Amino acid sequence: MPNSSTVTTFLLLGFSDAWEQNVLYFILLFVVYLAALTANCLIISAVSMDKQLHTPMYFFLVNLSIIDLGSISVTIPNAMINCLLNTWEISYSGCVAQVYFLVFFLTSDLFLLTGMAYDRYVAICDPLHYETVMDRKVCIKMVASMWVVGLLYSGLHAGSTFAITFCSNVINQFFCEIPQLLKISCDNMYLIEFGVVIFSATLFFPFFGFILVSYVYILKSVLRIPTSQGRNKAFSTCVPHLIVVSLFVSMGSCSYLKPNSQTPSDLNLVVAILYCVVPPLMNPVVYTMRNRDIKVALWKIFQCGIFSVRKTRFPLRI
Repeated sequence: MPNSSTVTTFLLLGFSDAWEQNVLYFILLFVVYLAALTANCLIISAVSMDKQLHTPMYFFLVNLSIIDLGSISVTIPNAMINCLLNTWEISYSGCVAQVYFLVFFLTSDLFLLTGMAYDRYVAICDPLHYETVMDRKVCIKMVASMWVVGLLYSGLHAGSTFAITFCSNVINQFFCEIPQLLKISCDNMYLIEFGVVIFSATLFFPFFGFILVSYVYILKSVLRIPTSQGRNKAFSTCVPHLIVVSLFVSMGSCSYLKPNSQTPSDLNLVVAILYCVVPPLMNPVVYTMRNRDIKVALWKIFQCGIFSVRKTRFPLRI
């Protein structure tokens, strides 16, 4: 193809050529997607319905669940449909939208994790001024800034990606991924990849560095707490966030730092599925595993649901 204007559709790499196997992949993806959808919706419902959880930490957690729902919904539902129909074509505009929203949610995720690190820093290192520093207006401004910057950055990133010319419309991935789009470019690939690396590094390292510095100060403050009970309580509020940050960094690094190959690879598919599925699925589990407040709020929801079902089935008679 001489240039990108002639590209009207892209051909994605499917999981299998056999329709029976694709049906199996559809079932697996459906189960995983339903689990992630349910887990994140429960987190949102629990925090929204319990007034005791209307604090900055849980406000950020709700936004994290929204981002997780968005990020997994960008790729997995379309892959499920392709598996069921056994067709792997995607329109040019659909590919642009997929790149835009995937970058948007991943960027917003990084911004939000940075804000959550700052929240833990203030709560542990300066607890007396926590309510003043992290008041409602500040939290809303932080989250609003996250969404706005994410929208602008993803627009710039997607625009620069699709400004290149394409020599092929075959993408060696089950969704539109920027590294795979760069491989089918007619332009100087090394200059493009170098530009993408520099562009991403200017975003990633300052925020990741802020998270690291925040936890250095947090660790120093925790070690100065005289009682072991106090230290354990402080650590328990930080451990879920550290695990979530580790998942985000490790999954992203595996995807974008792995050696590139010009031929289709099962490793590319596995890694892409991991970083698309694991964080949205595991983040709710990580935050509920050792969080008593979330468990109590979820139990209240289940109790209300069980009670309403019983009341409907066995109405009281006077």
